[in-house]
Amino acid sequence: MELLFDIIKVTLPALIVFATVYYLMKQHSETELAMRQMELQKTKNNNISSITVPLRLTAYERLTLFCERISLNNLLMRLPTADQSAASLRVGLMMAIQQEYEHNMTQQVYVSDQLWQIIKLAKDDNLVVINGLYEKIPDGADAKAFAGVINAYLDSRETMTPLQTAQSAIRKEAGLLLG
Repeated sequence: MELLFDIIKVTLPALIVFATVYYLMKQHSETELAMRQMELQKTKNNNISSITVPLRLTAYERLTLFCERISLNNLLMRLPTADQSAASLRVGLMMAIQQEYEHNMTQQVYVSDQLWQIIKLAKDDNLVVINGLYEKIPDGADAKAFAGVINAYLDSRETMTPLQTAQSAIRKEAGLLLG
């Protein structure tokens, strides 16, 4: 019996030490694994960020250019008005806006939904303005007369235009990205 008691005296502390060491090693291994996974995730996020930030900045640049290209002043400078009717200028303006929009449509992937909605509203406002001003000119008017009505409208506009609002929103969102 004494032998059994001596074996238990030696074995029981050894088992307790073994269990404690096992538990501590298991905790250490789990903590180490979690730390490595966090480092891997951080590295992955940094890699994604280093890829997406330039893409997003390019999208903001392209959308700024889009807003400039669809402004009525710039459209009137690019489209010919000589020997054209007002109706053909109207169609040309609307087609130019739609083509620019379709060309830049993929940029919505890189910007917020709110910004994309603001840009769409700016585009739609230009189309509404073109159609509204076209309705005010007499039938059979030429493109120069229609361009004159558009320029007079642009000169009389005192509030911030939807295009200016869109450009401001683009700058703000790009600024947030850059910190």
